[in-house]
Amino acid sequence: QVQVVESGGGLVQPGGSLRLSCAASGNIFRIFAMGWFRQAPGKQRELVAVGINSDNANYADSVRGRFTISRDNAKNTVYLQMNSLKPEDTAVYYCHVDVYTSINTRNIYWGQGTQVTVSS
Repeated sequence: QVQVVESGGGLVQPGGSLRLSCAASGNIFRIFAMGWFRQAPGKQRELVAVGINSDNANYADSVRGRFTISRDNAKNTVYLQMNSLKPEDTAVYYCHVDVYTSINTRNIYWGQGTQVTVSS
């Protein structure tokens, strides 16, 4: 089993910044990719940013240039630096971990979610 723990959400004013963190632990053979999805009230969960490493990541068009994902592979941790936040970024943010638990067993694990609210 793999445990995924997020932190760093909160309330911020428009134009402000927040940094989310996510650490994976447990039965990890190798992490293929880590990243973030979000879900706003009444909407489907959507990709924010996912990458196999800090230099190779996919971003949603709505956050590209404002959000940056980075990974610390030694700590099985991923970060999401969110700048120039907008009210439409308000959502529950979920950490996504695509992991091999053995040489040929690959699964997706999710964190419990952390609330990000952008409001004045």
